[in-house]
Amino acid sequence: MSIIKKIIGDLDDKREWKAMEKRASALPSEYRNAYNAIKKYMWTSSGQSDWKDISRIFGGILDLFEDGAMEGKKVTDLTGEDVADFCDELVRDVTTWQDKYRAKLNETIKRG
Repeated sequence: MSIIKKIIGDLDDKREWKAMEKRASALPSEYRNAYNAIKKYMWTSSGQSDWKDISRIFGGILDLFEDGAMEGKKVTDLTGEDVADFCDELVRDVTTWQDKYRAKLNETIKRG
């Protein structure tokens, strides 16, 4: 990948992230607070590293929360009482940076 492509891609990713954050800031306070708490939990616990996965997951949460807010539901009506479990399910099949480093370590050792 060329340096230009990397820069342009990164700018697109930043624009997309800013657009998602703008959507989150427009949520009612219960949902906005939950989104921020979920975001913090996901960043610290899941080890996500791929922008496509991150974008898909957080975009999906925003879609869910926007719909739930319009329907007058509580956050836990959507996530269940165990919000951490809800988050963990969202990233169950996502490759994390830990997975990538594990594979790289194992490959390095195999090569000797």
